[in-house]
Order: sequence, then C-alpha cells, then structure tokens
Amino acid sequence: MFSGLLDLPWWALVLVTLGLTHVTIASVTIYLHRHQAHRALELHPAMSHFFRFWLWLTTGMVTREWVAIHRKHHAKCETAGDPHSPQVLGINRVLWGGILLYRIESANRETVELYGRGSPEDWLERRIYTPHNALGIAAMALLDVALFGAVPGLLMFGVQMAWIPFWAAGVINGIGHWWGYRNFSSPDQSRNILPWGILIGGEELHNNHHAYAGSARLSNKWYEFDIGWAYIRLLALVGLAQIRNVAPRA
Repeated sequence: MFSGLLDLPWWALVLVTLGLTHVTIASVTIYLHRHQAHRALELHPAMSHFFRFWLWLTTGMVTREWVAIHRKHHAKCETAGDPHSPQVLGINRVLWGGILLYRIESANRETVELYGRGSPEDWLERRIYTPHNALGIAAMALLDVALFGAVPGLLMFGVQMAWIPFWAAGVINGIGHWWGYRNFSSPDQSRNILPWGILIGGEELHNNHHAYAGSARLSNKWYEFDIGWAYIRLLALVGLAQIRNVAPRA
C-alpha cells in the first residue's frame, strides 16, 4: 500500500493534523470573521489571498456566504431570523447539525445579497473559489494521500473536513450561546466558553465578541488569552495587517 512521500510515525501525523487544522481555525477567525465580516483589521493582499486559498482547500466555504450568514446572525441574534441560535432551534440541533444550518442559509440568496456586501469579487473568486469550491477539497484530499499515504492521509483529511463544522458551526454557534460566563450584558445569550482562546483561535471568548463585534481583539480581562489576537499583532508587526478597532478594557 502506498505510504506517501513523507513516512512519519503516528505521533508526528497527529501533530501535523493538529497544525493543519489550527491554520484553518486561524484563517476563519482572522480572515473570515475579524477581517471580512467585521472589518476590525485590514490584511495585506498576500495574506488575505493565502487565507482565502487555504480555506478553499480545507473547507470549501465561500467568503461571501460565510460573511453574510455571520452578519445576519448578529443582526437577528436569538430571534427566529437567526440562522443558528440554540435559544430558538435547541442546543442539540445547533451543536450537532450546525453545518446543515449553514448550508440551508447559504442557499438563501436574499441573505447573501443583503449581508454579503464588500466581500471579494475578483477573478479568482468569480472563476475559481465560488463556482469550484468542491475542487479545493478534492485537491486537499489528493495532497493528504500523496504526502502521508492512503490510510493516514484519508484519516487526516476526514479530521480536517470535520474540524470547522464541529468547532465553529457547532461549538461556537451552539455552546457559545448556551453555556459559559459573561463579562458583558449584551442583548443576547452569548457566552465566553473558556477564558483561554487557543483551540478555536480565540472564538471561545464569544460574549466579549458580541459586546464589541468590531474589535480585532476578543480577550478583555487580564486573565483571558486570545491566540488569534497574538497572530494579528505579529502580522501587524511585519506589515501584513493593520488593526482598525480594539475594544476598551472592562
């Protein structure tokens, strides 16, 4: 059986998988969420294109659709118009079926047109990323198999494909509006799941985000840590990002 170009032990494969999925999480929180949806920062075109290309490979999500659904979530939060409120739809439906709710809303052209304005509309978006979003996923599968072998590669690919649907569409959209602590009395049921936003790129600090949606930093108290903010500061330091808005400290 083909063992791949990189013959790695099992523990190295686990570390590589975690590294790859973390790049995907960082791409979602920095590019899709803070940059595109809320304009909390500006990204250098090279950085923006890297994130967009990586998300095309690992998620197949269309920037305009993701942005539109998230903006509608803020505009209609915890009401019948919210695409994924566990307060309305139930925690189990959002936690375990968040990706289905996303797909349903992404098919709503009215939502995409109304809330998706300002998203990329260049040649790559019109000709490659939007009409051929499944092609990126197929390329990622082939790349995983070629590098790591048939069985390990397909297992790694499966984890990559499940990472965002579970952690972002399920945990953040579900538990982030159901369980945790609140720093701010925002007019919704958003919660900070954990004070240390590492695994999900800082998105664990969801109540802080809803209180100051336009902030590039999601941490607020001295004991909170937002790894996405650390990455943004590094990008700004080397001239690849420009921070526009930061929430005041509570």
